[in-house]
Amino acid sequence: MARLNYHHLQYFWHIVKVGSLTKAAEKLHISQSALSSQIKQLEESLDCILFLRQGRKLVLTEFGNLAFSYADSIFTKGIELENLLRKGIESESQTLRIGVLSTMSRNFIESFVEPLLNHSEIKLEISASGQTNLLNALSNHQLDLALTNIEVRGNADQLWECILLDRQPISVIGPASFEIKSGFSGKYAEYNWILPNQDSPIRAAFDGLCALQHIEPHIVAEANDMAMLRLLARDSQALTVMPEVVVKDELRNGVLKSFTQLDGIFENFYAVTIKKHFRKFEISQLVNQFLVKKRAL
Repeated sequence: MARLNYHHLQYFWHIVKVGSLTKAAEKLHISQSALSSQIKQLEESLDCILFLRQGRKLVLTEFGNLAFSYADSIFTKGIELENLLRKGIESESQTLRIGVLSTMSRNFIESFVEPLLNHSEIKLEISASGQTNLLNALSNHQLDLALTNIEVRGNADQLWECILLDRQPISVIGPASFEIKSGFSGKYAEYNWILPNQDSPIRAAFDGLCALQHIEPHIVAEANDMAMLRLLARDSQALTVMPEVVVKDELRNGVLKSFTQLDGIFENFYAVTIKKHFRKFEISQLVNQFLVKKRAL
């Protein structure tokens, strides 16, 4: 029976970790041709293809994703074992790397990761970026999970698992001093508005609702970031539209007020991972805990 060459497997692991054959060769101080030959030998010994070439990029196959999952566990544990035996250093806490869409509500993100904040054995790393960068980081195994409000669908080259976490209704939010009757009517044309920009699905739905009601809102500012909309809503005498979770503290403290929910307009929140044979237990547990909590509300 052929034995697995762990030396070749470690080279494969390094390539995936750094994201390219060139960078891995530089880090390992060997030539690209030698490294490529070692990976070919690994594929032949395993009788499967680990990488596909797409232009100048190497993309993991399904077998490659599975092999990396095992390799990452093997070599990470090996490093922990070496540190423990050589230096007496205990294993580091489990690290979960979560990427978040930079324009998302910070309150929603906090509510999702809250179960991990006081978990002594888990170190949480959160990074914010655009949708394309999030998906690239997932593909390169630099993230375990991404939170976004944009649905992701797979294709022949990449299979995503996109889980709907929550569906938040959109409300008209403004200063608590305003006296506006509930229901969306022509009265709202008398006020200044701060709105999501034209690229936002919320803005498109709001514009459609205004057209149906023959309302022309007086727009004084636009923003593509929920955190900025939150600040502008709090510090200006203008109305805005957003999920109430974005300004839950201001609503509770009476700084802002929710005047009405807009019929048929929602913001969806998704958890995205790469579809593979298994996922980190902590990620599955985190998603399941959140979904159970939402169902209980």
